[in-house]
This record gives sequence, structure tokens and C-alpha cells, in this order.
Amino acid sequence: MNDANSEKLASEKLDLKTKLAYGAGDLGPAITSNIAIFFLLVFFTNVAGIPAGLAGSILMIGKIWDAVNDPVVGLLTDKTKSRRWGRRLPWLLYGAIPFGIFFFLQWIVPQFSPEQSSNIWPLFWYYVVIGVISQAFFTVVNLPYTAMTPELSQDYDERTSLNSFRFTFSIGGSILSLILAQIVFSVIDNPQQQYLVLAAICTVISTLSLYWCVYGTRDRIMAFEAKRIQLEETAEIPFIEQIKIAFSNRPFLFVIAIYLFSWLGVQITASIIPYFVIYCMGMKNSEVPTVLIAVQATALLMLFVWSNLSRRFGKKLVYFLGMSLWIIAAAGLFFLKSNQIGLMYVMAVMAGCGVSTAYLIPWSMIPDVIELDELQTGQRREGVFYGFMVLLQKFGLAFGLFIVGNALQASGFKETVVGQSTLPIQPESALLAIRIAVGPIPTICLIIGLILTFFYPITREMHAEIMLKLQERRENNS
Repeated sequence: MNDANSEKLASEKLDLKTKLAYGAGDLGPAITSNIAIFFLLVFFTNVAGIPAGLAGSILMIGKIWDAVNDPVVGLLTDKTKSRRWGRRLPWLLYGAIPFGIFFFLQWIVPQFSPEQSSNIWPLFWYYVVIGVISQAFFTVVNLPYTAMTPELSQDYDERTSLNSFRFTFSIGGSILSLILAQIVFSVIDNPQQQYLVLAAICTVISTLSLYWCVYGTRDRIMAFEAKRIQLEETAEIPFIEQIKIAFSNRPFLFVIAIYLFSWLGVQITASIIPYFVIYCMGMKNSEVPTVLIAVQATALLMLFVWSNLSRRFGKKLVYFLGMSLWIIAAAGLFFLKSNQIGLMYVMAVMAGCGVSTAYLIPWSMIPDVIELDELQTGQRREGVFYGFMVLLQKFGLAFGLFIVGNALQASGFKETVVGQSTLPIQPESALLAIRIAVGPIPTICLIIGLILTFFYPITREMHAEIMLKLQERRENNS
């Protein structure tokens, strides 16, 4: 592709084909992470027979490692050079298959000993090792993907549109995974086989969708790469200095904090919902996906509503509206009684309205922060910013999962013995812990997120000024 064609393509509006291909890149990570978020903790306690505290520790270790490797992969993608695939796409191309394989291996229950008590610690270390490797490959495909957003478009509103396509696939993938779970759970009676079959199907879909993204966005990415290489003349900044610059960027600190508290609310709620539905509402395991679909289907539909409202009224107002509905729902879940199934679904729909803003708004803010950094430093460093954004988010999530697992164990939660056909009856203390985790704790996280959003400094007008100054610099350098 010559320079003239690259310049023309990079400046054009994104076509539907490219937006669809970009969106598909989040389908695989969404399906796998959704299944893990909703079912992995309950799989460990109710299928593998691991105590809740140890199960929470497995997830915490995986998330901490996932957080640690994020800035490393982010930095490496910024430094990657490929004439055929650019900086980001090689990671998706070569990481897709191992990403799928190690996700699948998390859902096997090896028998290291015929005795349940002797099998717990070998199982613990098996899931820790597989989880660490699986999280590493998740980062390999997902972080470069997220860093592609500002490379595909430099338009303020078009990025919100692009992210709406991304999260349409993301939430759509979440819904698809839950529909698949509903079908598999209905057809197969054995709990261990249920999760194994579900994991196998999700692995195939996830891998293929990543290849769709690679081949569907390549032309646009390479056009941006050609333009970036031509303009990038500033000397490279050392890694430690990059960290200092990133964390001196005040809007960036707001974005990562907003994202942290939004997704802490999402993660805690998602992990505890299966327990809430089964033990507090008295529903069957096969009915859990139906409740989750109500949340995710609403989030998908509202994504388009919030995207349009964001263009008219701004990102802050949209975030406030969505989160307010979610806060009301989260607070209400705490007081639900087992015979109020209909009201539970109403609250699930309200929560879905807020979940979609947790997807859309923080990820629409981060490209604006990157442009401010480019204006200040003269470099495009998407990988560093996305890496550290996700790192801090995952440290928070790791802590949240650890707290949930250990709070359940401390409250007297009884895990299932492998091979046991019926679930154990939980004590009142465990039921109260589940209610606190599904209601008050997410509510506090969401309120903190709202306060931070109120003070977020980059408006549409400020972003327009940043882009104007960048354009003047590029014209002077050309």
C-alpha cells in the first residue's frame, strides 16, 4: 500500500465491514471471560469440590498474574514491528489457538486421588497453573485488540460508534454463551460434562472470531501504521519514564479509577449471582443462564441507546443515567424474597441498563487520554495506557474475587462433594453473605464511580482543541 493510498484510507470514515470485523475481535474474549466470570467460581465449589476460600484464591492468583503481564504485553505491542501485520495484529494471529486451548483446560476435573480430601490441593495447583497460562494468552490476544481503537479512527464520536460495535459483539457473545449454557445444561445432566461441552463449543467460536478480526481490520490498521511511521520522529522515551508520564496524566487517572470501580461492581455481581439465584431465590442451576441473559440482553439493546445519547448529551450524562438505574437494582436485590421472581427479573433489566454504560463509556474515554498524551509527548503509546488501565482494574478484581470466596468460606458456605447429586443446604450466615455481595458492595463501588465521573476533565470541546493542535503539528512535520 503506497503512502497516498494509506493517507486516504486512514482519513476515511470506517465502513461497516471494518466495524463488524473489529467488533468480532471482542467476541472470543467476551464469551470465554463471561463463562469464567459467571461459572468458574461455582464450578470450583459445586463441581470440582474445592472449598470457597481456595476457589477464590485460584481466581485471585490468575487475575493478579493477568494484571502483571498487561503492561509488559502493552509495551511489547508498542515495540512490535511487522511489515505485513503492523504492531497489534501479530499477537492476535499467533495467540488465538493457544488462548482457546488453555481456556478449555480450565474446565477439566483431573482425579489425582480417589479420596476427596487428598484431591483438593493437587486440583488447586492444577487450576492455578492452567489459570495463569490461560490468563497470559488472554492478555496476548485481548490487550493488543483493545489498543487498536484509536488506530482505527481518530474521530471523537466515531470512536463511540466503533466501541458500540465492539460491545455489541461483546455483550452479544455474553448472551450467546449463556444461551449455549442454557441448552447444554438442559440436554446434559452430568454437571462435569455440562461445563466440558460448553467450554469446547466456546473455544471453537472464540478462536474463529479472532481470525475474523485480524483479516477484517488489516487494511485499515496498516494504513494507520504507514501514516504513524511517517510522522513519528520523536526519540523513544524509556519505559520507567513512560510510566511516570502515564500516571502524571490526570484524565488517565480518572478513567482507570472509573473503570476499576465500574468493573469491580460487575465482577462481584457476576461471580455471586449464580449463588444468589440458586440459594437465595431457590431456583435450579439450569435457570441461572436465564437470569443472566435478562441482564446481558438489556445491556446489548441499551448499548445503541446510550451510544446515540452520548453523541447528543455527552458521556458523563449517559454514565450517570445508566449507573443510577443499576444502583437502584443492586440495592433492591438485597431485600428480595424467594417468591419475588418477577421482581428479580425487573431488577436484572435495570442492572443491564447500567452494565452497558460500564462497557461503553470508560473505553470511549481512554482514546481521548491517549491523544492528550500524544500532544504532550509526541508519541503514540496506546499499549502502555491500555496495559496500565487493565492492570489496575485486574488488581481490583483479583482482590474482589478473593474477598468473595473467603467471605463465603468464613460465613460457613458448604461446597459440594464431587459426585454428590444434591446441593448442600446453606446456613443463614452464608445466605446473608451472598446477599451482601450481590447488593450493598456493588452499590458502594458504583457510587464511587459516579463521583469520579463527575470530575472527569476531558469534554468534547477540550478533545476538539487537542485534535486541532495535533493536526497543526502533523502539518508542520509533513
